Amino acid sequence: MRAVRRTVPAPEALGLELITVPTGSDMTLDLRLESVMEGVLVSGTVEATVTGECGRCLDPFTETVRVGVQELFVYPDSTTDATTEDDEVSRLAQDLLDLEPVVRDAVVLALPMTPLCDPDCLGLCAGCGQRLDELPEDHDHDVLDPRWAALADRYGDRPEQSRRTR
Repeated sequence: MRAVRRTVPAPEALGLELITVPTGSDMTLDLRLESVMEGVLVSGTVEATVTGECGRCLDPFTETVRVGVQELFVYPDSTTDATTEDDEVSRLAQDLLDLEPVVRDAVVLALPMTPLCDPDCLGLCAGCGQRLDELPEDHDHDVLDPRWAALADRYGDRPEQSRRTR
């Protein structure tokens, strides 16, 4: 068994539309390499700083993501190599491990589809576009249903006269 701790630059396009690991930023790999019967078992964690845009309020934010990885890299001509398709397992190439696809899959799958700057973020007001977190609790917009706009233009906005009395 061999423990490896390395800091490597992040590859290009590591992320989603609203959240990503900036290209070239530091990624910390804390891995354990174990020789097993069929190949080399790589397990450990990957830590990276992600930058994104909140899916509710569109404010930028930065946070750290830490994900676990585990992958078997099979030896050439092993039983696993002979009995699996090319895309089913990772393979050693001249005693080298290509960790980029494993790290990419782990990090991208750990990223949220709708990232939030704060779990309690309320988002933006649909009427004025301001952050709801920064507006008073009684913030409201009088919105007239467009189907009634013609009547309001003709008769004015008189809700007290439109009520029925019995």
